[in-house]
Formats: sequence, structure tokens, C-alpha cells
Amino acid sequence: MKKIHILKNSRDFDRIIKSNKPYKYKDYIIYLERNTNDLYKFGLSVGKKLGNAVNRNKIKRQLKSIIDKKDYQNNFNCIIIVGKGINEKKFKEREDNLLFALNQLELIKENRNEQK
Repeated sequence: MKKIHILKNSRDFDRIIKSNKPYKYKDYIIYLERNTNDLYKFGLSVGKKLGNAVNRNKIKRQLKSIIDKKDYQNNFNCIIIVGKGINEKKFKEREDNLLFALNQLELIKENRNEQK
């Protein structure tokens, strides 16, 4: 995931969470904000209840890897908050659940080769 597509500023997180309704699917809570930029940005939040720093960073790396596999529409900011149940799931199940949720929000472009 390129740095240009990452939200890190806490003001952005606060603004998006306060002004938008959450979309909940299994272990993910997703906040979506439409905007007029020609970019899309993702912010990831993994709470301390999910384990130590090593475990949280592993989850973030896996989520970035999953997000990187697809092309996305432009003009949105998205925050993904991870829930407690993620630790019991295998990578494939995490991937399927997250991609299903992003598909339901119509963020993924349709015409992409699945070779990557």
C-alpha cells in the first residue's frame, strides 16, 4: 500500500468517525467518507485489546496486503476498525470478510485482472 493512500492524521480519523455512519461486517467496522479528491485513502485502527505491538502490527500488515490486491474507485476516505474476533480467524477468512465488506460498499473497481 503506497503512502499516498494512507490516512494517519488523528484529526482525519475523528472527523470521519464523527460525521459518518459505520458499516459493520463480522470483525470489521468501516467508516466511509466520500470526497472530491482524485485519491482514495485507507486508515487502519487495531486496538490494544487485540494483543501486543507485534500482533497488532502483524494484523495491520495483513490488512494492507489484502487492500493492495484490488483496485479501488477514487474519491473516498475509509477507516477500518478491527474487532476482537479477528485473532481466531485465519488469513484467508480475514481476506474474504474484508473484501466482501468493501465490495458491499462498492469501493472495488470491477474490471481488474485477478493475476496479481
